[in-house]
Amino acid sequence: MADDERTASPARADGWVAPSVLSDFADLDHDRLARRGYPEAVYCEGKSVEQVRAIAAALRDRGGRALFTRVRADQVDTVLTELPGAHHDVDGRVVAWPGEPPAPTGGLVVVVAAGTSDLPVAREAETTARHLGRECALVVDVGVAGLHRVLGHLEILRRARALVVVAGMDGALPGVVAGLVSAPVVAVPTSVGYGAAFEGLAPLLTMLNACAPGVAVVNIDNGYGAGHLAAQIAAPVPAG
Repeated sequence: MADDERTASPARADGWVAPSVLSDFADLDHDRLARRGYPEAVYCEGKSVEQVRAIAAALRDRGGRALFTRVRADQVDTVLTELPGAHHDVDGRVVAWPGEPPAPTGGLVVVVAAGTSDLPVAREAETTARHLGRECALVVDVGVAGLHRVLGHLEILRRARALVVVAGMDGALPGVVAGLVSAPVVAVPTSVGYGAAFEGLAPLLTMLNACAPGVAVVNIDNGYGAGHLAAQIAAPVPAG
């Protein structure tokens, strides 16, 4: 599109106008926190370094909170330069800004990773829920190949208001955990596994067919979506 064919970015109700460089490719949802109670999130895969730079600068100038998910290695320094003091979760590929999460409210979110290979997705979920204002705990390497391991964590699992259970391969762990606790379980299939796991399709189907009630399933490798849903489930109960 030629420069003279582009329309100027319209002013928001509060007077903010997107910089012209940003209006070419993004329209930030600055009202999301007021509308939904949770801040803007920026999915970085598929975006250029310069696009991410412009988005980060606009969010910084605007103020408020933001999460950058699936941040590539070539984007990290750019985001951290534009957002001084931001927190970078290397394993989860998440940048949270500001770096200090809000004081926790509501109930505990417990994130459970079946195997060490599932940890990046689990860390994405944990960082998301923590920076949306929930107390979080992470339980790792408790897959069904050794059920005694998950049983050793029953005390903290049963304290959770919501759980995120991350698993690849056969994807059986969410159903096992759901049969042991009273809180809802958000199941996350990962693309971890050998050929017949079909890059996460096999665990996805297992989780959708879980026998234990109270299991909700998000998309393959979607740690952000799982952490967000768990944070909403564990949110403070409104007075009255």
